[in-house]
Amino acid sequence: MSEALWWQTGVIYQIYPRSFADASGDGVGDLAGIEARLDYVVQLGVDAIWLSPIFPSPMADFGYDIADYVGIDPVFGTLDDLDRLVAAAHSRGLKLLLDLVPNHTSDEHPWFVESRRGRDSPRRDWYLWRDARSDGGPPNNWPSFFGGPAWEQDAATGQYYLHLFHRKQPDLNWRNPEVRAAIYDVMRFWLDRGVDGFRLDAYWVLFKDPDYPDEAPPRPLGEGELPVGRYDHPAYEDRAEMQEVVREMRAVTDAFADRVLVGELYLPLARLMTYYGEQLEGLHLPFNFSLVTMRRWDAASVRAVVEAYEAALPPGAWPNWVLGNHDMPRVATRAAVAGAGPAGGRLAHMLLLTLRGTPTCFYADELGLPNGDIPPDRVVDPQAATGRTRDVSRTPMPWDDGPNAGFCPAGVEPWLPIAVPPEGSVARQVGEARSSLALTRALLALRRNSVALRLGTIELLDPAEPDVVAYVRRAGAETTLIALNFGGRDLRLDASSAGDRGTVRCTTALDRDGPVDVAALTLRPYEGVVVTLD
Repeated sequence: MSEALWWQTGVIYQIYPRSFADASGDGVGDLAGIEARLDYVVQLGVDAIWLSPIFPSPMADFGYDIADYVGIDPVFGTLDDLDRLVAAAHSRGLKLLLDLVPNHTSDEHPWFVESRRGRDSPRRDWYLWRDARSDGGPPNNWPSFFGGPAWEQDAATGQYYLHLFHRKQPDLNWRNPEVRAAIYDVMRFWLDRGVDGFRLDAYWVLFKDPDYPDEAPPRPLGEGELPVGRYDHPAYEDRAEMQEVVREMRAVTDAFADRVLVGELYLPLARLMTYYGEQLEGLHLPFNFSLVTMRRWDAASVRAVVEAYEAALPPGAWPNWVLGNHDMPRVATRAAVAGAGPAGGRLAHMLLLTLRGTPTCFYADELGLPNGDIPPDRVVDPQAATGRTRDVSRTPMPWDDGPNAGFCPAGVEPWLPIAVPPEGSVARQVGEARSSLALTRALLALRRNSVALRLGTIELLDPAEPDVVAYVRRAGAETTLIALNFGGRDLRLDASSAGDRGTVRCTTALDRDGPVDVAALTLRPYEGVVVTLD
């Protein structure tokens, strides 16, 4: 256990830079704002920050349309600002990950500008160009994740280019070795500057079927089902060629000490596990979205995803869990079902921070921030064309009770409307001993001081109560019981199979501790407890 690496014992905190802190006063968050708030991140108790894209971009998809992989967009600052942020993070014991987008660039990237000059352009094959059908229509019926067809016709040549996302995000051709080499050079550029790793965006769609066949229409969504992780597009999801690229990227990263690769992969579990590599030479952490894509937020669903994920892991592979991100509805909103209200979000955080593996937290979730209310005239997300906007999960961080919640100066309009959690801003919750922020800090401190929670095994118990999820974490002589009540009534749980007596270390309400009889453990509605067994 002493040989565990930082990305195994640590907790990752995702920051959406546009929404964290605005130091320049233009209504958009920036690198200087993040640096000014690093002490808050340290006091929270996490170990690494992951920044959504900060590269130069026309912002058609708010940074995920990259126009220069080795620069910083002026809205966020400069390369010097990034260097200072990396140094400031490292001086505080924090690691820093960047969001790398290998599937596509902006149509304003010099590579694509050159590619579209003509069919004989040296970089024509860096992107995916195809002739029109005989009727002049797109080469096939592939849909864009942002709505409409995934093809855009270029007037100059009459050919279409592929864009699985926004039309201003043309897909790169990963069958071209020059493209691979260019992206690997980008990785080395940032690793040389001290960045501690990457989160790889849209990683499951890099390769496309070279025959470009039409596909069957996607099946309708089930009740409560999210339009992700459904594996409806075999022509461009999880192609076999991906495994070679995974190994190559890992080799690039392994040339630098103590770095990590995290991949965004909305895939069924059996396919997700292949990204660890047969000899664990693949991604360190293929993102596990099981808790994000659950159709129902209840005990049965949680037990099922934990059991399935643990059973699917290859020997030696390190698990990880994600509760929220910039693409999905806020967990405080998702978990506030069946009358749970804010208690549902607290319960979700106790789950995230006590399961086996590396947790990734999303900024402001520690405050219980729900989905923001975005008026139609303030919607900016290009994916809103599909009827669903991600703006609701990207609202600015509410730092205090002053103008614009301390995110940007008074009199400046923030890029998205401010949302404030029921328990109030950071400043208000810091002063409350039982706030959501206090709970997150308590859980992270408990985790940091518990080898069982950081590195221990996990055993799910089989409680008689269907509304309870209970499990035991063990490491050496330390045994910790976690019991979570997803129901709206008082329960008495017999967890004597784990031990006889213990001491309550934390509850979701932060209002009780001390000795407890594990054979008669009381749980209030939507309450979770962490118990160290004697």
